[in-house]
Amino acid sequence: MSETNYTVELLNKDSYKIFKGVYNDFCSKAITDYKFELEPLDYEGFIDAVEKNYIKCIILKENEIPTAFLCYTTITTESIDLNIIHCLGTEDEITKAKLMIDKFLSQTEVERMTKVVSYPMLGHQSTYTADFSSYGFKFIGLAVLRFMMGNASSERILENMKLTELPEEYKIVGYSNEYKEKAINVIHNAFKDTSDAIYDTRYKSLEGTKDIINKVTDSIYGEFLPDVTSVLLYEGEPVGFAFSNVTGGKIANVPLVGIEKSHRGKGFSEHLLNRSIKTLVDWTKLGKRDFSEVNVTTETNNYKALKLYRRVGFREDYCYPHAYLLTKKQ
Repeated sequence: MSETNYTVELLNKDSYKIFKGVYNDFCSKAITDYKFELEPLDYEGFIDAVEKNYIKCIILKENEIPTAFLCYTTITTESIDLNIIHCLGTEDEITKAKLMIDKFLSQTEVERMTKVVSYPMLGHQSTYTADFSSYGFKFIGLAVLRFMMGNASSERILENMKLTELPEEYKIVGYSNEYKEKAINVIHNAFKDTSDAIYDTRYKSLEGTKDIINKVTDSIYGEFLPDVTSVLLYEGEPVGFAFSNVTGGKIANVPLVGIEKSHRGKGFSEHLLNRSIKTLVDWTKLGKRDFSEVNVTTETNNYKALKLYRRVGFREDYCYPHAYLLTKKQ
């Protein structure tokens, strides 16, 4: 029996054709095994993204045949986003994954002086958790919750929500571009000391939060829905936001909910979410848009947020570990 020889290298033109098999295997499992919300790029689109340097790809060859790959990006956020680790089959899988992580850490050594590595270990990738901890990765548990359109129980919960009475100096309205500067301040103050700021360090500064808000409102992260996004006004000034977008197809998302500290604890988050989700439900029922669900993500130990989303009609779907590696300076 011949000995298996592993080599790890960056994907290049010489390997494009023989890489296609392992990439297409990933595509066939992206939704079922890795919980992707959308179909990934097709092979030609992926290669185009690699050539334009939007995506960096590391491949592992087994006796000169690619059987695993890792891809990451460094240009969309202030972190290094490790997107996926995929292996053909499970034989010697941990060894393959660790060989690619070694290469990844070597390739990003300079960038990691100032950038955190962020890695959502979706689906099957959660099996790497114990082994990757030896590299210094730390983990935050995240829960994905869904409000399914047409689900009688969820819609009944939403319809029967008992909201606190909104004081006359407060008002809930839709989003307008004039609120952007206040949104930056509100979201920065709401997220700067949370775990989100650990693996997305943009939240720690106003300039970084501005980049996040710009990408949300400019539809970089999915089609922005200003009419669904809810804003809490206090004496005419914005003090709270629940942003809404479409991450693809029929799937709506609430990526950010934040309220200024002095206005928290009064039930206003329920008002914001109630308005946003009711708008999405009404649009679907009236045929204005066709949404199949709304999803949100929060920490598994954020019981206050979990209770809030349940009260609106969301139900937990699945959990996953989000890994992060602090900068080499920290």
